[in-house]
Amino acid sequence: MSKTVLCLIILALGVAAYLFATLRVRGLAGGKLSNLHSRLPYHGAFAALWTMLPALFAIAAWSVAEPYVFAMGVHGLMPAEILAKPRAEVAMADSAIGNVADGMRLLPANELEKALADKASLVDLLAAKGVALGSEPQPYQIAAALQLNRWHDLSGMGLTLLALTLAGLGLVLSLVRLSAKLRARNAVERVMQAGLMAASTVAVLTTVGIVLSMLFETIHFFQLVPAKDYFLSLVWDPRFSAAGGGNAAGQFGLIPLLWGTAYISLVALTVSVPVGLMAAIYMSEYASKRVRTFVKPALELLAGIPTIVYGLFALISFGPALRDLGATVGVPVSASSVLTAGIVMGIMLIPFVSSLSDDVINAVPQSLRDGSLGLGATPSETIKLVVLPAALPGVIGAILLAASRAIGETMIVVLAAGIAANMTINPLEPVTTMTVKIVSQLTGDLEFNSPQTLVAFALGLTLFLITLVLNIYALSVVRRFREHYE
Repeated sequence: MSKTVLCLIILALGVAAYLFATLRVRGLAGGKLSNLHSRLPYHGAFAALWTMLPALFAIAAWSVAEPYVFAMGVHGLMPAEILAKPRAEVAMADSAIGNVADGMRLLPANELEKALADKASLVDLLAAKGVALGSEPQPYQIAAALQLNRWHDLSGMGLTLLALTLAGLGLVLSLVRLSAKLRARNAVERVMQAGLMAASTVAVLTTVGIVLSMLFETIHFFQLVPAKDYFLSLVWDPRFSAAGGGNAAGQFGLIPLLWGTAYISLVALTVSVPVGLMAAIYMSEYASKRVRTFVKPALELLAGIPTIVYGLFALISFGPALRDLGATVGVPVSASSVLTAGIVMGIMLIPFVSSLSDDVINAVPQSLRDGSLGLGATPSETIKLVVLPAALPGVIGAILLAASRAIGETMIVVLAAGIAANMTINPLEPVTTMTVKIVSQLTGDLEFNSPQTLVAFALGLTLFLITLVLNIYALSVVRRFREHYE
């Protein structure tokens, strides 16, 4: 039985437990619901949770552990010379065994028996089922695949039996515990509190896991390439080596990529922040309700356009138009340049600034505006001296969100700014960013123990630290403002 069907059965048992528990408690109360400590839905939820949670937890735990257990078993069936090869080749052998096992499960028993006697027939049958092996399976792969399928069958039967047993025991125990004085509400709320705490813990642990995964690979990178060559070099030339070569030759200078990221982000913010902030001021302070209901959704629509569309717009329309305009006035302009990528990215970031700033400005109490106007200030002076200072924390948050979005953008830069790691202050020339190089370094047939690949993790960790510094700086600015005005 598949895990999906099993989960649906467990959920159906939970619904049945809920209904049966409410009917039973109603009978125990003798028709007087005021005698109950908790309301009927809490008693039903109590029985449903006892029925579902242990079984679902067992299914989830085994789903996580199953691949590792089976992988260890499959490694025990592999020849020693295969296990002695590099990690990537062992992983390919695991994948091949998995493909053979998946294909065998698609074959009827009689066809499988005939195919096992003829490996060429097995390859043809699996190809007919849409499973391409790429090469003829080795005898150890066929034997391991057969054993893997037996383990899958035993695992499915054992998990089904365990889950249904736990669900049945939970149902019986919950029904036995039901009574008019049962504190079902307290028990249900404790479970919900534990679920909320687990959800928040997952978010924190995910962040920690991402940071640690990048940190360990970055340490591995710095064991192959000196840190000073990464942080101080002005040249980016990774010199891709063949797979498995582990060649550390090349120059992995961060500064050209950092410069390109900062330069394009600065141009984008120069476009998006003034336009977005002025649009927010107009919508919140000057626009009529009818105009606002039209303009605000139209601006927010820009945020829903995929970034690849912006990139194509920059590549096909805006970049060539900028190049032709430069040729008209006698200025050489590259179609792929800092200016092209920055302006198009700035257009993309306008709704991030305008929408959030508009919400924050609208949240400023009307009494502040009335007081300023009552003292003789003009509407523009009120906005400049009262409204914007009061909304400063939210505006900073909007600008920070736009900056983070600009730093992490990839597709627009690839199509509009190019992939050349140049150190130039000319906005009419091409540059590239750290995110573009992360993608390019992880694309291709490279070993994960080569510096050409590991440098992507160093770049990712650098981006994370830059974003962290931006957040800390923004929090410090907001804190100073609040201390001043409160």
